[in-house]
Order: sequence, then C-alpha cells, then structure tokens
Amino acid sequence: SIFNYVLITRDEEKEVTSGGIILTDAIKEKPSTGTVVAVGPGKVHEQTGVLTPTTVKPGDKIFFLRLAGQKIEDEGTEYTILKEDEILGIIR
Repeated sequence: SIFNYVLITRDEEKEVTSGGIILTDAIKEKPSTGTVVAVGPGKVHEQTGVLTPTTVKPGDKIFFLRLAGQKIEDEGTEYTILKEDEILGIIR
C-alpha cells in the first residue's frame, strides 16, 4: 500500500563548493534535500484504524537522510520513495 509513502526527486549533491572546495564523504553525510512529487493518503493507526493524513504535500522541499528510501527510475527520471517518518523536516 502507498499509505504513508512519499515520492520525491532528490536535489543534486555537490562534490565541489562554488569556491572550489572538494567535499569529503564525511561532509556529504549531512541530510539531503529534495522535492515532494506525490504522497499517499496517510498512515492508519494499528489499534484504532483512524487515518492520520500525510503532513507533506507535492511541491514541498524536504530534508532526509542521504541513504533513506528506495531509488527508482521511471521514463528516465530518477525518484526516491520514502516513508513519511524518514523525512527530517520541511524547508519553508
């Protein structure tokens, strides 16, 4: 089911800063960013059966851990599918 899953496009991670500094793997461990493309309706509480709606919406910019989610490709576009609880925050 797609209940609390979120489909995103990842922002490109920079290997070199605008000033020419090469980023090491340790620095690249910081959270990644992306844009929400689609969302499921939310998560159903196991005991009560009540649906808690998804809090992000298409178009939201988000933070998430770099290794979170599952990468997929559709018609040449790469997406990542995350559970909503893998999102660290929304960029406002």
